[in-house]
Amino acid sequence: MKKKLGFLAFVLVITMLLLAACGNDDKKGSDESKGSSSDGEQITLEFWTMQLQPTFTDYINGIIEDFEAENPDIKIDWLDVPAADLSKKILTAVSTDTAPDVVNLNPTFASQLAELDALVNMEEAVSDEDKALYVKGAWEANQIDGKTFAIPWYLSTSVTLNNKLIFEEAGLDPEKPAATYEEAAEYAKVIKEKTGKYGYFPSMDLSLVLQHMVMMGAELTNEDGTQAAFNSAEGLHAFEYFTNLYKDGLIPREALTGDQRSTIDMYQAGQVAFFDGSQFIVQVKENAPEIYENTLPSEAITGKSGKKTMSVQNVVVPSQTEHEEAAVKFALFLTNGDNQLEFSKLTPILPSNVEALADPYFTEAGDDAEPTDLVRIVSASQLDSAELLIPPMENYDELRQAMYDAISASMLGEMTPQEALDQAEQAWNEILAK
Repeated sequence: MKKKLGFLAFVLVITMLLLAACGNDDKKGSDESKGSSSDGEQITLEFWTMQLQPTFTDYINGIIEDFEAENPDIKIDWLDVPAADLSKKILTAVSTDTAPDVVNLNPTFASQLAELDALVNMEEAVSDEDKALYVKGAWEANQIDGKTFAIPWYLSTSVTLNNKLIFEEAGLDPEKPAATYEEAAEYAKVIKEKTGKYGYFPSMDLSLVLQHMVMMGAELTNEDGTQAAFNSAEGLHAFEYFTNLYKDGLIPREALTGDQRSTIDMYQAGQVAFFDGSQFIVQVKENAPEIYENTLPSEAITGKSGKKTMSVQNVVVPSQTEHEEAAVKFALFLTNGDNQLEFSKLTPILPSNVEALADPYFTEAGDDAEPTDLVRIVSASQLDSAELLIPPMENYDELRQAMYDAISASMLGEMTPQEALDQAEQAWNEILAK
């Protein structure tokens, strides 16, 4: 979530959540019917999504109409919330015992609620048969302390976009794009020397520093998550790798100081040869048709671990719901194969449902395939090796910022890579000890 709660505000909300949870236990004890009405009485489920209107209004309304037709005793009341407001809104709702019945959340934020027992455990609420319908890595992305706090909805994996024109200008074969960090550095050097342009744009925005480190083989924490574990040969290699690229002028300054919009702007302007940006392919098509026509998607760049990142969007059921069975039923309907396949054809996402993924739409590109089609095929082909690289962690925003501050100090020459890594380790241990 781009909008962050201050630490003090979050503590206050957590206190309210705990008080609400205590009161909610009594409520649960007196409410023996946690499912849909068995006597035909109509119930209403409140369903929140994150910034899907107006683009997907017809799609979501269609799902609601189909579900209500199959379940005439259940009505769905849909509210779409701006992405920047959802975290605060759901925290407020849960703390005041007015939570919706089904909500669209990402794993990182949902895990904060799950730690407070504010979400239904899907290990208990969903049958083994239904669990098997979801991509294993996506289902496991929503687990903490032996509980599964969400049902995966839609996914994405990282795909590298390569500008064939710059490859050819540099004398490189665009059919052999960089597959590893080492190759990316080699290509960046050749492209800068031959063309004066940047070869590689590895963004440090948001969680990407942590993802780079994991792909390079660094373990972020020890097994029980109580101590930092990245002050290792692999962690040092990651800091040295990006520091050297930056100091040698082989990656743009915006890789450190900008956000992911800087990446796409430079790629669309023909100033960068390749970057990790499958989510931007439609934007390239609309804004830079020539660049789009000369874009070749390839598998994500990775490192020693061989891991590739998976992003997951979920639906959760707050434990305050008075209609748990009906809420879970709707969440399963929303994420079934047919509905996910339809959604995936409206926007460049991947379904978490294995039945939808089996459709030729995700396996066969066709002779007249465009870059958008190739991104989809490549992205889907990586799901077996992709995972949520940064698991849900307490105080995640603080941890992420501490790592960014440390690698920034290294890349800017304010510290050596080892000194910066030591600083990050100290900061992480202090945060993890809270």
